[in-house]
Amino acid sequence: MDDTYQRGPLLLLAGRANRPLAVEIGSLIGTSPDGATIKEFADGEIFVRIDRNARGRDVFIVQPTCAPADNIMELLLLIDAAKRASAARVTAVIPYFGYGRQDRKDQPRVAIGAKLCANLIVAAGADRVISIDFHQHQIQGFFDIPVDHLYAAPVLTKYFRDKALEDVVVVSPDVGAAKMARGFAKRLGATFAIIDKRRPQANMSEVLNVVGEVEGRTCLLVDDMVDTGGSLANAVHALKARGAQAVYAAATHALLSGDAPKRLAEAPLEEMVVTNTIHVPEEKRFHRLKVLSVADLLAKAIDHVHSNESVSQLFEIPPEND
Repeated sequence: MDDTYQRGPLLLLAGRANRPLAVEIGSLIGTSPDGATIKEFADGEIFVRIDRNARGRDVFIVQPTCAPADNIMELLLLIDAAKRASAARVTAVIPYFGYGRQDRKDQPRVAIGAKLCANLIVAAGADRVISIDFHQHQIQGFFDIPVDHLYAAPVLTKYFRDKALEDVVVVSPDVGAAKMARGFAKRLGATFAIIDKRRPQANMSEVLNVVGEVEGRTCLLVDDMVDTGGSLANAVHALKARGAQAVYAAATHALLSGDAPKRLAEAPLEEMVVTNTIHVPEEKRFHRLKVLSVADLLAKAIDHVHSNESVSQLFEIPPEND
């Protein structure tokens, strides 16, 4: 008797953080994520009940852990409910892993939020995690369970290849995004540049220099997330001031906090391209924002995990460390 048969049929569930993405994934794998009741008591306490039979089934729960923190709690409660319903295996599908920026103790008396969240997910009973573009790759090691770390780069680079831009230079907005930017440059056959900046405090940055040739070129800024948009807007202005002909930007996770949509709409950007790992409501959208779907990427990952096929062979992975 093979392991797939022992686990039983696939059951797709979803929290409320990104229902449109969960529904799109369900349509691709031929099922619906509408299998759980989630509501609040009068004091805001979250109640979760799985409405379908989960006994012996291979359960996949789609829930990004973006703000508010209730989204993390929903995920934990869904995992716990599935385990208590005798699911054979529970996989947390976390398109965006929140608290990923708190991945090290880089100043006195601070929490390592990424490790804490990983511990909570494991403690709740998850057997596996599927996620896209962790803020740092070492976050995979924070989990004591298997992690399938996917990359949005194939989705994003296909979009820009189809645009057939000429004389492209891929620009990293800081040292931390350099590896990601080099991967984009390799896939697009482009050159590479990096912005040297300092960050006097969180969510604030100042461009000091641009290393690389950008004058007269088409620049593509790439990062794993865009939060307040301040760093990105500063980078766009710096590139234009140094003679860039056109500036595009791409990011996997569109947090778009506070005045970010207004700030980016006013920046001299040709286009801002993000994915739907986080739901982008209409009020945060602006005319130069393009949202690409990662539903197909996640649907294929779910299908391969469920059928015990290799995930690493299915997806394009970043170039080797160099």
